[in-house]
Amino acid sequence: MEITEIRIKLMEEPGERLLAFCSITFDNCFVVRDLKIIDGINGPFVAMPSRKLTVRCPTCRCKNYLRASYCNQCGHRLDEIPIHDIRDETGRAKLYADVAHPINTACREMIQNRVIQSYNEELEKSKMPGYVSSYSDFTDSGEEGTDYTPNQASGNNPHQNTNEARRAKPVPQPQPVTQEENSFGKGVF
Repeated sequence: MEITEIRIKLMEEPGERLLAFCSITFDNCFVVRDLKIIDGINGPFVAMPSRKLTVRCPTCRCKNYLRASYCNQCGHRLDEIPIHDIRDETGRAKLYADVAHPINTACREMIQNRVIQSYNEELEKSKMPGYVSSYSDFTDSGEEGTDYTPNQASGNNPHQNTNEARRAKPVPQPQPVTQEENSFGKGVF
């Protein structure tokens, strides 16, 4: 298996540990999104995509995040789960579970080395005038979404979005208001 594409979205908050988001493509046919590049004690490292662990409410059976005091659905007070039940093998509280992760050390190191190398290259590119991120899963406001550009409609790109509903729609331009239309009370009776 070979990594055929890596896309990096740099984070612009100085002083934060989260340096970038990343997506990787294996063999031009399988994409893993939302890897995080985090500034660690020994330099940057890659964190796999994860989700918060949940527990069900005994009353309504709705899912709630671990350590929640009350149910998000019915408001029932949730019993605390004994802390030893949610610890990992190192003794730290386990509140997240990886969605995708490498099974062996060799694969983890291969992913880590390639992603960190691409991160450093993207960091250098970002210093150039007119820089645009290649990671299209975040809008300019930083919220999750998918940007669509017409040139994505062709080609064999696993990152492309062909959903017609997400295409950019033209914004209507405001019409100039004449003095007669703007007069106070016009059209009340």
